[in-house]
Amino acid sequence: MSPKRLAVLVLSVAAALFFYFLGRPGSPAADPTVARPGGGTPGPAGVPSVSPASAPIRAGTAPAIARSTLADGLNSPGQDIFADLRQINDLLAAFRSNFPRDGNPSGSNAEITAALAGRNKLQLALLPPDHPAINRDGELCDRWGTPLFLHPESGTRMDLRSAGPDRKLWTDDDIVFDR
Repeated sequence: MSPKRLAVLVLSVAAALFFYFLGRPGSPAADPTVARPGGGTPGPAGVPSVSPASAPIRAGTAPAIARSTLADGLNSPGQDIFADLRQINDLLAAFRSNFPRDGNPSGSNAEITAALAGRNKLQLALLPPDHPAINRDGELCDRWGTPLFLHPESGTRMDLRSAGPDRKLWTDDDIVFDR
């Protein structure tokens, strides 16, 4: 076989492998639920999208920062604590859909909040880092300003608990997200 034919064969195989792995189910490029910075992709029903925060990318410029709308109503007067906890659960579901091998973020409230706010391997901010529900210690708080109790029970389940109006955890007025 001539060197020219060998080079064409090698390039053809490399291109075929590249396109095979790029379009494979489960790969980030083929998964419509994976939000990528600079280009939000609408996911299937029930999986919110992430949209770009700035104008289209021009050659030679940095990609736009992805901005999620998942936390827009969190702790707002227009909804109640139950809706807030449901919304946080949706944030966690979106995180898991973008990091299926990792499951829930883990650690303290501040570490989980940081992961949701973009301190993750994709730098995907499902929760804006400057969201009013995040206190100065980087913790996600309920509508009364008390840090939420966030405890991963498994890779797909998270215990979400608000201390409630008395601002003390483990009392009768605690609100627990019930799946």
